[in-house]
Amino acid sequence: MAIKAVRGAITASENTVLAILAATTELLRGIQQANPTLKAGDLVSAVFTATADLNAVYPARAARELGWVDLAMMCAQEMSVEGSLARCIRVMLLWDTDLNPNEIIHVYVGAAAQLRPDWSNHFQAQQAKGGAI
Repeated sequence: MAIKAVRGAITASENTVLAILAATTELLRGIQQANPTLKAGDLVSAVFTATADLNAVYPARAARELGWVDLAMMCAQEMSVEGSLARCIRVMLLWDTDLNPNEIIHVYVGAAAQLRPDWSNHFQAQQAKGGAI
């Protein structure tokens, strides 16, 4: 097996603990559903970023609440770039998997789909076939 990255992003409706945790949970569940062989035990680490307008809670808390308790996680503030997407949470999971990079489905939900339309279209096509969330 080899280490591969799976990425995703979503926006929170507001800067509250509940909104950030709900958005992060939706994102992580979406990644798991889009990649059915992904198991928490196969993850090496998770890096979350959030835009500066989200500071009510660390997004990694949602992963812990999903039972990802043995995973090394880090949260950081996303670079402040003019015109960037507001209230955005991003994640990069390092995953020990036999899948080829082109078999991994990256998940960009809602307004965050504009960040990577190439990956978002792949995810949306899978959803239409009855796959993820």
